[in-house]
Amino acid sequence: MPLVGAWIADARIGRFWTLHLAIGISTIAHVILVAASSPGVIVKADSSFAAFIIGLLTLCVGTGFFKANVSPLLAEQNEDTKMRIEVRDGERVIVDPAVTNTRIFLYFYFAINFGSVAGQISMVYVEKYHSFWLAFFIPTILFLTAPIVLAINKKHYKLSPPTGSVLSKFMRMFVYVQKQCKPFKLNWDLAKPSNVPAAERPAWMTYDDAWVDEVRRGLMACKVFLFLPVFFLAYNQMTGNLTTQASTMELHGVPNDVIQNLNPISIVIMIPLIDHLLYPGLRKIGLAFTPIKRMTTGFIISALSMVASAVMQHYIYKMSPCGKYANEGCEEPAPINVWAQCLPYILIGISEIFTNVTSYEYAYSKAPENMKSLVMSVNLFMSCISAAIGQAFTPLSKDPLLVWNYTIVACIAFVGGVAFWFCFNHLDSEEDKWNMLKASEYKGTNQPNALENKLAHEHEEEEANAPRDIEKA
Repeated sequence: MPLVGAWIADARIGRFWTLHLAIGISTIAHVILVAASSPGVIVKADSSFAAFIIGLLTLCVGTGFFKANVSPLLAEQNEDTKMRIEVRDGERVIVDPAVTNTRIFLYFYFAINFGSVAGQISMVYVEKYHSFWLAFFIPTILFLTAPIVLAINKKHYKLSPPTGSVLSKFMRMFVYVQKQCKPFKLNWDLAKPSNVPAAERPAWMTYDDAWVDEVRRGLMACKVFLFLPVFFLAYNQMTGNLTTQASTMELHGVPNDVIQNLNPISIVIMIPLIDHLLYPGLRKIGLAFTPIKRMTTGFIISALSMVASAVMQHYIYKMSPCGKYANEGCEEPAPINVWAQCLPYILIGISEIFTNVTSYEYAYSKAPENMKSLVMSVNLFMSCISAAIGQAFTPLSKDPLLVWNYTIVACIAFVGGVAFWFCFNHLDSEEDKWNMLKASEYKGTNQPNALENKLAHEHEEEEANAPRDIEKA
């Protein structure tokens, strides 16, 4: 769904109105979920379950549309594209758009997890002490405020218009280059209009040279994202196996699905510390903590979180009255306080800040202007691939194999992080070059022809310079 939502935004109605569409679809989904859990329906198991599935699928559509567009809309409010120096209060200050984007995505993720903490903890207790329908109804009412906020602030937003479908033009450009090159060794310079004689130039080649460089940069980002399923393999343990692990420990009245909120709580606490202390501190000592370094760090920390989970599971098996079958209907939990799970959840939260947040930033900063939602959706699609890969670990997600499950995932995350670094560490030295590319004048199929604009501009300059040349002669 993120891919479809990205196409609708980039090609048809723009990000702002796609968000409204997403909110409308999600609102319908919430209403269906409220109906499915209402007292008169929930007693009819088949009807309630069918309505719940319909509501869940509808919510998936709305969420996919929303996630592909909300962060690009947020980030495009940063109008700075090039590094510059300003004088503020008598001091020279470097304004770096890359640093600004880092902060934007950090606090975007902060807001997501702040809402997650408030919603998940409160709604779990609403469900426990009142009903499911109220737990769905309250978020529905809150969700209806979103379009009001967007409408009130619309005049303050920088809104990029839809550009028509550029995906077909990209595919034509790809085929054009591929026919002239060896597989996996594409020379994108061959697709630049300046390298194609006018008589041989295809009719569809209406972009400029700068757009080819932007597309190449976007594809580079998509290759970086190919490692994300490995990271999400560790992350997804949090919503499944770690919740089950909590149920085998001493809860002391705490619902086992509340414990996973340690993850967003740790994120809400750590993001300001990282933004105000870690990143500025590293810049002051001259260490460039580039996106590739940050993402690699996240991989390693996610591996450590799985090591902590494996150790925890080992002691549960060791101390449980049921031994290695603590999940198989054991009446007594292992004598370990559930809050001992703090370490894995906190480590996963920190790894998200370094890997997941940075991947959002990377998707936005490296995508062409008219393909930002599309590249962001490719990034989001990696979690879908990871979920599919995770199905292969289902046989390990039960007693007595859970220690092996966490250990194997830890090894995969660590090896994935090392491989990620060896594959992409060369991009560190090229980071500024890719960020400082000349902006393309090509906006899309429903915008003026960038190539014609460039040629017309060059012709006007020649005519303007002609009289001066004659006078000199």
